[in-house]
Amino acid sequence: MKSELLTFWDHIDVLRKVLFRILIAITLLAVVAFCFKELLFGMVLAPRNPDFITFRLLNQLATHSSLSFLHFQDTDVQIINTQLTAQFMIHIKVSCYVAVVGASPYIIYQIFRFVSPALYQKERLWALRLIPAFFGLFFIGVLLSYFIIFPFSFRFLANYQVDTSVQNLFNLNSYIDTFLLLTLLLGIVFEIPVMAWFLSKFGLIKPALMKKYRKYATVIVLIVAAIITPTTDIFTLLLVTLPILLLYELSILIVKKQYRYNNQEKLTSITAKL
Repeated sequence: MKSELLTFWDHIDVLRKVLFRILIAITLLAVVAFCFKELLFGMVLAPRNPDFITFRLLNQLATHSSLSFLHFQDTDVQIINTQLTAQFMIHIKVSCYVAVVGASPYIIYQIFRFVSPALYQKERLWALRLIPAFFGLFFIGVLLSYFIIFPFSFRFLANYQVDTSVQNLFNLNSYIDTFLLLTLLLGIVFEIPVMAWFLSKFGLIKPALMKKYRKYATVIVLIVAAIITPTTDIFTLLLVTLPILLLYELSILIVKKQYRYNNQEKLTSITAKL
């Protein structure tokens, strides 16, 4: 049964304490991340290096096979700073970003504790099943961006020139903003199955609808992938498109299963009333 023991102001007080604990957790993690500057920016700036693990693996594969197009030449890419306070502010921004991502399990846990008294037992079970899938898919998207999408995008843009007389010098702020945006976007995009389950649970979408608009979804995915990846090569585009299309197909299966469950639940409810 839902809890009705607390008054409105009691709930506000509990929410205040929850938000305070979340803020403390983020602040502590941000301070820790800020103190480990070399490790933090060693990881953030690693994808720009020609010896990044992804490029090393592809170069080894190209060397020991006939796939010479996988070989990446070493390119010296310089990142500069043009503002007096930019490096310090970027240090704070990246530390906060890492802190929010790192504290996200604790944040979700605190939110769940706050709302769980108002949920039925069955709704709590739904939430407990949803949370691991949410985090798993989000971090898969982040890892895909870090190891594949961003390194290829950066390598393409670093070598792109409208004229050989124009040299590429990348601003640190531009690099960091692109890095954080791509990782966040890929993490969100990979939540497609979770959103599909949630919508199907409340009967907002059906498997027949998703199958009917599969072609349109494919076009939308291609457009989104083209926006996410600023490169023009088909290889990088496919690296983004194929996982999203697979997630869409997985979403159809999830919605189909949930649709059957919803119908069975309705039938059981009608039978019980009779």
